[in-house]
Formats: sequence, C-alpha cells, structure tokens
Amino acid sequence: MTTWTALTTLKRQKSAEALGEAMETLTPEPTGVGVFEMEDDSGLWEVGGYFTEAPDQAGLALLAAMHGAKDFVVSELPETDWVAHVKRELAPVEAGRFFVYGAHDADKLPKGKVGLKIEAAMAFGTGHHGTTLGCLTALDHLANRGVVARNVADIGCGTAVLAMAAAKIWPNPVVASDIDEVAVDVAKANVAANGVEDRVHVVEAAGFDHPDLEAAMPFDLVFANILKGPLVSLAPDMGEAIAAKGHAILSGILNPQADEVVSAYEAQGFNVTRREEFGDWTTLTLRREG
Repeated sequence: MTTWTALTTLKRQKSAEALGEAMETLTPEPTGVGVFEMEDDSGLWEVGGYFTEAPDQAGLALLAAMHGAKDFVVSELPETDWVAHVKRELAPVEAGRFFVYGAHDADKLPKGKVGLKIEAAMAFGTGHHGTTLGCLTALDHLANRGVVARNVADIGCGTAVLAMAAAKIWPNPVVASDIDEVAVDVAKANVAANGVEDRVHVVEAAGFDHPDLEAAMPFDLVFANILKGPLVSLAPDMGEAIAAKGHAILSGILNPQADEVVSAYEAQGFNVTRREEFGDWTTLTLRREG
C-alpha cells in the first residue's frame, strides 16, 4: 500500500502540539500524527502526519501558515514489506548479559544469555539505537555490582525492552509506562511474548502521572530513555519517586546535552555513578543520595 508523509518544523512546543491536533481535522484524515523535539539541539519541533491517501496540500499549507510553521514537505513512500525489511536488517544485539533478538532469530540465542524477544513488526526500541544499548549496558553494570532493585519503573517504555530486562534478572515488580497508546499495546505484546506478564505491568501515562506508578513509589530503579527536555522537566518528580540510595538510568541524551541533564539531577540530590557514550548518545547512571 502506498503511503504519504507530511513533515514540517516550528519553534515552540505549544504551537507544535496545536498544529498536530489541528492536522487530525484534515480530510483525508492522517492515520497518525507525531510531535517530536528535534534531536539536533536546534530547539525546533517536528510535526508529521502519515496518510494512506494523498493529503490535502492546500489544507496543510493553511495549517502551516496559521501556526507559524514552515511549509509541509509531502513525500510519497514506496510500497514496502516492513516486517520482511526489518527481518533482513535487524540483527541480534548483545549488551552485557542481554541478547535482544527478533522472533525470526530465536535459534541464535546464546547459552547463558538473557534473551529479550522483540517482534519484527514492533521494532522501535530494540537495542540497535545507542540509547537502548546504553541503558541495557548500564543495567548490566548495576547488576554486576550486586545491586538488586526491589521495584522498578520504565518511563517512556516503548517496546518495554528495559522493563523486561529488569524483570528477567530480578523477580520483582516493574511498572512500564508510555504516553503513546500504540506503544502501550506494543509493550504489552512483548511482555506476553517474553513470559514476564506476571511481573511487568504496563500503563498509559505521562511521566509518573498514574495511580499505579504512584502506588508503587518509591522505586529502587527508574529507567527513562526519552529526550533531554522531558528528562530535565522530570527531574523533580524523579527526586520524589526514587528511594534514597536508589538509581536512575537515563538516556535519549545527545552527548553535548549531558551536562545540562546532570545539573538538573544533581539539584535533586543525585550523583552520577556512570557516564558512557554510545555513538552520538550519552547514558547516565545516577544514584539518589540522602
């Protein structure tokens, strides 16, 4: 099936969110709309829509003008069997004791490794990106030091690969959350496929704003593999959500942004215990003192 994308950028988060909401009123309707902070430290926000019919370019131009955005760039995407494509391109990934693989590579799980199966059709957050790889490596390092987290949260969980990793090495409860309804469905499917549904509970939430997350506080370990801006905004909540001597593993941070994130968390009583770069991305392990 042929699909189309329509992408633009603008400067302010509120304007970007308003534009994303307005796009949902278009005819034909987009099958999905995304609003993301650009990861190039430019301060810009990207708004994109996906369509199964050619979008109304006049309507897009009007919306862009109304919200102070650049003109939309509309592209027609070729028909692609994405699952087959992912199976070809998505090789298994090792991160310490962890082995992340697609169902099509189940026979490649090495003896003694902790397997994390991600369905090929659900391939975002698979360990190939430096941020996920960094978080799994940081978790492996904590476990090697003898840390045992009695309860864990994975904020912005995506595929729930980090939540599943924690559940497989510690027989303790994990709450995984994501703001996106589709990601929540993906996470639940992966949790079931990995046989950890008795320990990993997935909810739809922004940050810690959910009764199940609030009831589980304080956490011994919180993952947050999101972006610099949300991480900085989340720092005060992290200070309240994590127990004394508890840990946070943070990523989604471009290397030049790491000092700003560190400063925000130091102000909340955290100290950096490990800082590692994976390509363009930094992963931080922090401990809450006091």
